[in-house]
Amino acid sequence: EIVREAGRQESVRDAMLLNLHSRLAMRVMIELAHKPYQNERDLYDAASEVAWEIWFTNKNTFKIEMTSQHSPLKSLNFAALTIKDAIADRFRDKSGARPDVDTHWPHVRVHAHLTTDSVTLYIDTSGEPLFKRGWRQDTGEAPLKETLAAAMIAASGWQPDQPLYDPCCGSGTIAIEAAQIALNIAPGLQRQFAFERYLPFQAHVWDAIKNEADRAIKQEPIDPKDIKIFGSDVAHRMVDISSKATSAMQG
Repeated sequence: EIVREAGRQESVRDAMLLNLHSRLAMRVMIELAHKPYQNERDLYDAASEVAWEIWFTNKNTFKIEMTSQHSPLKSLNFAALTIKDAIADRFRDKSGARPDVDTHWPHVRVHAHLTTDSVTLYIDTSGEPLFKRGWRQDTGEAPLKETLAAAMIAASGWQPDQPLYDPCCGSGTIAIEAAQIALNIAPGLQRQFAFERYLPFQAHVWDAIKNEADRAIKQEPIDPKDIKIFGSDVAHRMVDISSKATSAMQG
């Protein structure tokens, strides 16, 4: 999901809502720049013009994620390095210190997408991919991503007042996702997000959004006793994992 930057607080609030409620998106990113380019120097200039210092500080680590579609540049690695240098140089010019790069667990992920003639820069507000709902401890073998399970449920046309049975439930992803839908449980209620580390983040706004989501659970139109969702599997271990995951989701 892409949020166009209309104003910092408005964009962050929209990103909060999407991260909390979206069942299908893998990440929520805010678009910070869209510029034409011909070479790496143009990429450097485009990244230099973004006010990164209003989003994070030189104490935060960051990483550049690069994607392209028919880019004429010979090396995407060099393009990513160029954008990284532009961000670090801007921080050095503004604050006297460059932030460090962390390629494994960065505080901030900057996404750059190149087409044949334009570069778009985004800041990732999710952190961990959104299929990681925050309640699962063990996935078992060949786990189904929660986002894919939600997409399958949506495509099926299933409604909470209808029975649902998954005869090959594995670790219970489809059944648990359906139960959350039936109970109005926002998929992101039990996890943390990258935007909580950003400078525009306002804890009271986030608390209000989560409190509203909590109230929605208590206002579901269907009685929990009337929800008929079942799952089974030939592998007893997978059923055990599914039961534990259900307990974690409820807790």
